[in-house]
Amino acid sequence: MRAWAAGGPERGYAPNPYIGKGIEKMLRKVLHSKIHRAVVTEARIDYVGSITIDADLLEACGMRPNDEVIIANCDTGERFETYIFRGEPGAGEIIINGAAGHRASKGDTVIIMHYALMTDDEYRENRPKAVIMKPDNTIDEVITYDNR
Repeated sequence: MRAWAAGGPERGYAPNPYIGKGIEKMLRKVLHSKIHRAVVTEARIDYVGSITIDADLLEACGMRPNDEVIIANCDTGERFETYIFRGEPGAGEIIINGAAGHRASKGDTVIIMHYALMTDDEYRENRPKAVIMKPDNTIDEVITYDNR
């Protein structure tokens, strides 16, 4: 019998890798990092889905290609999720690809949030990074959130 993280496969949850190994711990989904107020440089509706993000921004905040992200469009109020493609370093690109391209347009301001599953012990060590953007998609500031 498998132990599930919080409700089982019918609710979209994966098996809890800790159960049955003497480490019965709950995993919580918490903020890992975010890119705050980036400007969409392009929307490619006919492209395979994802968001393309400048590699320098990924490095600054700790996001990786294929990580799941939630995107909040500050102009429309839309929220949607997708995964990351690595963009050209220094290009400043934030490209919304595929069907998600209907949720944002060139020039829209977005917040890109990445979450991670953590135990309470991992959470205590977690210090989410927020990359605060300038209107030209260069970094204004990188701040670290305290989890207390």
